[in-house]
Amino acid sequence: MLKEFRIFIARGNVLDLAVAVIIGAAFGKIVSSLTDDILMPLIGKLFGGLDFSSYFIVLGEVPAALANSSDYAALKKAGVPLLGYGAFLTVAVNFLIVAFIIFMIIRSVNRMMPKPETAPPAPAEEPADIALLREIRDQLRQKS
Repeated sequence: MLKEFRIFIARGNVLDLAVAVIIGAAFGKIVSSLTDDILMPLIGKLFGGLDFSSYFIVLGEVPAALANSSDYAALKKAGVPLLGYGAFLTVAVNFLIVAFIIFMIIRSVNRMMPKPETAPPAPAEEPADIALLREIRDQLRQKS
């Protein structure tokens, strides 16, 4: 069983997948930083707020110690039910960026890959009556 596992791990596809997961995790951090540190503050500024991720609606009771707090992370840590639409929007923008970049990569790879040669379409089979007429013509030519 251990030998089979080593053979499975040594396959190229498994190693490629492991590398892709590691690169994907690092790429995810870059996209998160781009979104959190550059894009969302700009979007927040356009919509009148400086910290877009702190947009939320309180859905339950807030403890007395945090009564005047508007810190999303502190309220969430205290267990206050929140509707964090700003945080959701940040994650949605992250997803759109990653999806667009993956689309562009796949599009580029598809353009670089040689297109498979398609065989010319096979000539359509001629109807039986036409084939019979050709045979009769050919036989008449041979007799003359």
